[in-house]
Amino acid sequence: MIIIVIIMTDPNGASVAPYHRVPAHLGRLFHQLCQFLVAEAQATEGLVSPEYAALASLDEEPGLDQKRLGEAIGVDRNTIGIVVERLEQRGLLTREVDQEDRRARILRLTPEGIALRRRLRPRMLAANARAIEALTEDEAKTLLALLHRAVEHHAMLISPGAERRMRRIATLQQKEAVS
Repeated sequence: MIIIVIIMTDPNGASVAPYHRVPAHLGRLFHQLCQFLVAEAQATEGLVSPEYAALASLDEEPGLDQKRLGEAIGVDRNTIGIVVERLEQRGLLTREVDQEDRRARILRLTPEGIALRRRLRPRMLAANARAIEALTEDEAKTLLALLHRAVEHHAMLISPGAERRMRRIATLQQKEAVS
């Protein structure tokens, strides 16, 4: 038996085999592209993506508590703890005990944190624009709307801790199948 694979090439010469034109593969490639562009934009400031996301969220919504900030940027409790610790050590945010719930910590950007966010914002916007520069304005709006809809539809699967929950469910299902 002979199998022939036709590789489709776009006008710019990049090729993706037809069997790889599926959401998981293309999503991973697009994610890699976005991560590269964002990392490049942040490189001179020594930030990683979740740290910038935290700065941006706190700039837009000052006074979030640590738990809500983690939910807003889509990271788990451990990761947000590390992010907040690093930003606090750099003097970019402050943590204070919430007077209404003493277990919670209210987060606020320092003047240095605000200045860094404002300095980086144009670079981050440019990085995001670069990721979709091959699209027309209408195509870009459509892509973002469709991605948003897909993400919202599956929000429970991508919320922080979802991977652990899915592993736990799979383990329980395996145990049930054996019994």
